[in-house]
Amino acid sequence: MRLVGRSVLVTGASRGLGQALMVRFARAGARVVGVARHAREMEAAVEPLRAEGLPVHALAYDVGEKEDVYPLVGAATSLVGPLDVLVHNASTLGPTPMPLLLDLACEDLQRSLEVNVVGPFRLSKAVVGNMVVRGQGGLVLHITSDAAVSAYPRWGAYSLGKGALDHLARLWAAELEGTGVRFLSVDPGEMDTRMYRDAVPGADYAALARPDAVAARILRWLEDGADALPSGARVAAAKLEAA
Repeated sequence: MRLVGRSVLVTGASRGLGQALMVRFARAGARVVGVARHAREMEAAVEPLRAEGLPVHALAYDVGEKEDVYPLVGAATSLVGPLDVLVHNASTLGPTPMPLLLDLACEDLQRSLEVNVVGPFRLSKAVVGNMVVRGQGGLVLHITSDAAVSAYPRWGAYSLGKGALDHLARLWAAELEGTGVRFLSVDPGEMDTRMYRDAVPGADYAALARPDAVAARILRWLEDGADALPSGARVAAAKLEAA
């Protein structure tokens, strides 16, 4: 997939993998909008890229809030035009320390699902119809996790959302087959991020992958190899060719 000149929206872009993907898309020649809940953090994330003269924009919205979705899409398209690539990276662990399911409040589970799967569903609905009508293809990239397919104790709120997010990509792919709009899921693996540190305090963080290295690998795959996979496919970043 050629990324030069593409319009890209990355959620959860103020830090971690989202920020790294935003950087990599911008340096690949795309016009990028990053979104996160906190305006100050999002602006700080794009400031170095603007200093490089790259066309990157910051927006502050919460993808887990229904009322934020259409204003977000409207603001993003006003900045970079109709979207070609949508990256669902924003997610939440739920409460930390992470509780057993028996101790998980229903309200905490509901919030986790709103951010991890319902929000991406709403955002795709707001974006993908235009991709189909334009007839120029498009890509929706779901950032998933091995927790979507493995049952780790205390990871329930996060795991349920990521498992549903995986299947959501497959459902979109099946229903929109032949439209040119593609849906792919990528498991980035364990990375040294704030989220991982919140989930696993005291781990050997030096042994973990760095978000920028994972983002570089994903971007190279999108440019050179992703088109060979069927829409709806799920891949692990660790198995992609190193960038």
